[in-house]
Parts: sequence; C-alpha cells; structure tokens
Amino acid sequence: MSFDSTPGNPFALGADELARLEAIREGMLDPSPRRIGRLDQWGLADTYETYAETAQYAEVSLTMSDGTVLDAALSVPRNLAPGQTCPAVVLPAPLINIGHRAYLGMFPRWALGGYVVLAYSQRGLADSTGEIQVAGPQDVADATEVLDWLVAQDGVDPDRIGLFGSSYGAGTSLLAAANDQRIKAVAGTSAWGDLFASLYENGTRHLKAFEALVQLFGEDRCSQEFRDVIGKIRDNTIDDEVREFAHARSPRHCLNAYNDAGTPILLTTAWHETIFSVPAVIDFFSHLTGPKSLLVQVGDHGNGELSGLAGLLSKPTEMSYRWMDHHLGGSAGDGREPRFGIRSEYMHNLLSDLRHDDWESYALPRKRFHLADTTAGERDGQLTEGQPQPGWTRSVKVTGQGTEAVVAPKLIQTGLAERMGLPHVYKTAEIDRGLAAVWATAPISQAMRVQGDLEVRVTVKPQQANAMIVAYLMDCDPATGKAAIITHAPYTLTDQQAGQGTTVTFPLQPAHYVLARGHQLQLIIDTHDPFFVEENTTTPVLALELTSPQGAESYIDIPIDTLD
Repeated sequence: MSFDSTPGNPFALGADELARLEAIREGMLDPSPRRIGRLDQWGLADTYETYAETAQYAEVSLTMSDGTVLDAALSVPRNLAPGQTCPAVVLPAPLINIGHRAYLGMFPRWALGGYVVLAYSQRGLADSTGEIQVAGPQDVADATEVLDWLVAQDGVDPDRIGLFGSSYGAGTSLLAAANDQRIKAVAGTSAWGDLFASLYENGTRHLKAFEALVQLFGEDRCSQEFRDVIGKIRDNTIDDEVREFAHARSPRHCLNAYNDAGTPILLTTAWHETIFSVPAVIDFFSHLTGPKSLLVQVGDHGNGELSGLAGLLSKPTEMSYRWMDHHLGGSAGDGREPRFGIRSEYMHNLLSDLRHDDWESYALPRKRFHLADTTAGERDGQLTEGQPQPGWTRSVKVTGQGTEAVVAPKLIQTGLAERMGLPHVYKTAEIDRGLAAVWATAPISQAMRVQGDLEVRVTVKPQQANAMIVAYLMDCDPATGKAAIITHAPYTLTDQQAGQGTTVTFPLQPAHYVLARGHQLQLIIDTHDPFFVEENTTTPVLALELTSPQGAESYIDIPIDTLD
C-alpha cells in the first residue's frame, strides 16, 4: 500500500494523518483490544470499538470483465436477520494514492446509520490494476460491474443504492448515475460540471492545476488516450480530440439522463476553487430539474470536506449523510431533513450560513462600474457609476513575468488558510503600474456585499499572438495599500486578434464577499499569472493596450448591495 507524500504536492497527507489512517485500517481488519487501543492516541478508540460491534469490515478485490482488478473495501452491518436488507452507499475514491482508504473515517457513521458500504479505487489508482481513464466510459462501465457485485451480496437492498464521492470520486459518481438507474441518489463534494471548462477558461489553460493533477495521476499509469490529451494540453492545442475527451467526462452533458430519472443530486464547491470550474458547477446545478442541493464554501478544492472525510464534522459530509438518509432510508445523519436549493458561506467567514431557493434568487442585481481614466495627481484609474467613460488608453508591458497579483500563491493551501480566516494579503500599492493597469472605487461609506456573477468588458490591442490578460477584483484597504482577492478570470486572444483592437466581454468567477466600510473595490488587469502560464524570462518586452472606445466603453458589472 503506497501513500503520496511528495514534497510540494498540494494534496499530500502529513505523516500523522497517514499513520492514523493505517492504524484505523488495521483496527478495522483486526478489531482486537491491542489494535483498537492504538487508536486511543488520536481519541478514536471508542469510535472504532463501536464500529466493530456494529459492522464487519473486509478488504476485497473486484475483478472486472476485462480482467482489471479493483481494490475495494466492504462494510456490512452485523446481526442482520435472515432476509433483512439495508441501504447501500458506494464510494469511488478521490484522486490520492491511498485510494478508497481516504474514506475510512466515514465508515463508522455510515455503519451506525445502517448502511452497507462499498468503497473502491478506480482502475489505475492505489492498488487497483489497469490504466487511469479519468472518469471515462470505462470507469462508468466499471461502476456498473461494481454495483452488479454489490447487489449480489447478502443484506443489500438493490432499490436503495447511493453514490458518494469527493473530487475524482464525485465525477465518477455523477457519471455513473447517468448510466445506471439503480443509483437512487448522488452526493458529490468538490465536484465538476464540465471538464473542458475546467481545463480552459475563456480560451486559457489552467496549467498549474492541470500539472498538479497529472502529478497525482502519474503519467506512467495513464491510458494512451489520456497521455495524448496531456501532450496536447501542454502544447496548448485545443482540438476535437481534447473536446471529445472532456465532453465524455462532463456531467453537464448528461442532463437528460438525470432529469428523466429525477436523480437527487447534492453538489459542493468553493468560491476560490482552483481545480474545477465553479461557473460550470453552478450552470449544471441550475439545469437539473430533480431534487438538488448546492453548497458553496470558503476556500479551495477539497478544503470543505477534509475534516468530514477524517470522521469529524464538516458541512459537505453532514449534508451528504442527511441526503442519503432522506432518499435511501438510512440514519447516518442527525435526523434533520436535507436542505434543497443553495447553501453558502461568504469569504472569509466559514461560520456564515445563507440559504436560497435557486441561483436566480441568490445572485444580487449587477451594478455597472465604468473604467475611467486617471485624474490629475493619481496613478490609477477610477471605477465609477453613471456615464460610460470613453477615450482613454492604458499601456502595459508584456514581459513573460507577473506581478503581485496572482490567482493563488499556492494551490489548495491558500484556500485552506482562507477557511481559517487568513486570506493571502496582496500589497497592491506596490504593484508595478508599468506591468498592470489598476482602477478603484472611492472608499465605500458603508459595508457592502458582492454576491453572484460578475462580468468585464474591455478593448485590448496586443502586439503578439495568443496574448493573455488576467482580471482580478480586489478588496483594498486604502489606508494600508493591502488587499484580499474577491474573484478573477483570464482571457486569451487568438492569433487573428494580434495587432488590432478587440473588445472582449468575459465572466469572472462568481463570488460572495463582504467589504468593510472605508475599503475600495480595485480592478487589476495584467498579462501574466503562473496559474495559467509558466514564467518566461526570455520573452521580448512588448506592449499591450487597454482602451475604452466610444460605443464599446469598458466596464465591470458587479452584483453588489449594502450589507443587511
């Protein structure tokens, strides 16, 4: 059994976490006083002693029709009466080298709730054989064979089966449910809706996130199809093969199947998600017509459910227990009914908890702030309401290097700090205005909230082909010149647009943010971010012009209102 503790890996578990999981596994396989007693150092001995009295755990190998063997674990309630059946929950593994063992902390809750539990690692992951398919058609077919095996086991009610998965496991769960009508409910945490939108945003590669995922997969374990796609993404080649690869792996394209079956679907994501597209998850959620719930939390990919996977409390896992109980008839949750619609936290307050019926009622009406030129004695432009502001031009240098403004200094860890109330501090006063253009509102006279979808329009004239701009909306304290990021988005212009002015309109990531009185909204546009492109110190210094021509004036639309 191998663990991924590679230095610099944003998904790596610490040594104590790995030791705890291994001790849990050994205690579940052999619930002797000596094994269970080892768990006392983490305060878990009583939990797993109760689990051992409630259910029996075994590790099993599931052989697929093509000979691939999937590494799995089965938990069955003890002392079932003859003919008695239970609801079952299937847990496809997240993308981590310990595979399905990432869910060991959840087994006691599922077991005490009367569930049969089957967790497994998809082909190519952990100790499963075969090649990694990235939640492709073969993984979906495997899920059906896994269910075939499960329903043949004693105690399983074939009419009460649900799937829970985190991240990679969420994708597999959603896609499997579109293919197999035996799946009566799905809960997907840190889910994706459209894989292509996650790889390319406004024509721009999410390069840093992509490379981090490839590192986790391990290219030597990937299918040839996936290795071909890896090469094309690195070469920035967007062709039909890449699009079809992503299409087949996108729940967004299975809407008819979910809606025809009325499949109950719970989704969770994060405001500062750097792996999968948040707008695509919201779009997917909005087009579902069956029972549905969406949770959006403070932080980044996987942050919200992390403690829940370890057996502690988290909103995503607590909601998932209630979701399955409601639709399958178990009792793993706290007895409360699940919340339908949208539930959210605002940055950077994980204690906040708001609820709305749908995205339309959640998002505030947008106000238009026009990008205006600088005034005498000022170095930054203004964000102003009222009349459009045509006629100005701002020139920034394109050097292949970035500024203080970045999407996130570190994948995953930056968002985790946000959940602790410690957002990254941007010293925007120190940003080189030769490398970035900046606009700001006047200090606000009362606290405001940004809540919903944002959009930017600006006219861009680049000298080079495939020029990129990145827009960041910041919350700036003018007294200190320090800021926190609210949202962002990149935009890449095509080869055909080099040397000419092109008006581009593009969405920023949705946001939910509270601004303190006296702060400013600050829009920064620059030409480099290591999240999207590698630094290149040999790039010749070129210029890129941002303008606001008459009839196509530049603006940013922000869903904002006073704080209640």
